[in-house]
Amino acid sequence: MSTPEEAVALVEPDEHHGAGTGTAQFVLKKIVEAVVSILLVIVLFFFLFRLLPGDPVATMTRERPTDPRQLAELREQMGIDKPVLVQFGNYLWGLLHGDFGTSYLVRGRPVADMIAERLWPTVLLVGSATLLAVVIGLWLGVRAAWRRDSFFDRANTGIALTLWSTPQFWLGMLLLVASSGLFPSRGMHSPDAAPDFLSQTLDVLHHLVLPCVTLLLVFYAHYMLIMRSSLLGEMNADYLTTARAKGLRDDLVRRRHAVPNALLPTTTLVFMQFGMVVAGAVTVEAVFSWPGLGQLTYEALHGPDLPVLQGVFVVLAGAVVLMNLLAELLYRVLDPRVRTA
Repeated sequence: MSTPEEAVALVEPDEHHGAGTGTAQFVLKKIVEAVVSILLVIVLFFFLFRLLPGDPVATMTRERPTDPRQLAELREQMGIDKPVLVQFGNYLWGLLHGDFGTSYLVRGRPVADMIAERLWPTVLLVGSATLLAVVIGLWLGVRAAWRRDSFFDRANTGIALTLWSTPQFWLGMLLLVASSGLFPSRGMHSPDAAPDFLSQTLDVLHHLVLPCVTLLLVFYAHYMLIMRSSLLGEMNADYLTTARAKGLRDDLVRRRHAVPNALLPTTTLVFMQFGMVVAGAVTVEAVFSWPGLGQLTYEALHGPDLPVLQGVFVVLAGAVVLMNLLAELLYRVLDPRVRTA
């Protein structure tokens, strides 16, 4: 007959093994869901873009006379003379090999190269706006919740609700009018900027101000409202009452106990919203002619340049799905209650 200590020793490895197996199954399930989501996006956008009005061949040849035989050869070269299902099969096969196709309007230019060229400006814009929005939004959200129903709380909540409900492109145009002459309104570089590194960097930052502030004003509001709501949910918790009963200052109760617990949903929201910010930057880039993926999308719509549109939307959708996946995995790591559920 085994002793109680031996029984515990026999049970513990099985418990650890079960927990590890449960985590592996959870991760595998979420990865499979992410892959399925991306595949559905690929299918949806491929057939949806085929419904767009316009003929890319007619757009390419509108400035020069072209006989029907040449038009037919162009359609054959571009692969749009084949049935839609055959085109989809070829497109999917190319994606599996990392080939996004070739641009219709920029002859011979791989779509992957065009996306890679425009990716850095979008990452710069979205990354800087997200970082500032997180810092400002969380800071204001904590103080608004801790001073609930004060003038500070009501004013900040009202401003945040107004900004969150404002269309980004409309807010961008308002900033263009309000700051006329103070900041550049188009592009990322000035043609007369000095060629040295410092001058080029300052020039880019000068051009970055308006599009960055546009995204910042909208997305800080979301982080602020979520952080406020999350912290309000922790305000009457028993552990805060206990901390106060031990004689801790109100500032320490907030920083050491309330805020860390309230940050759990907000942290995952940051990852989830990062993908949405990338997608939302499309309209802002179009307003300010910022040479990123959004501006590339706007230019491709005029063709329509279907391979470019498909490639950009696959990248944007992939960013959203990937960030949602990371958010779910991170939440499981940060919150023990989810791991044991």
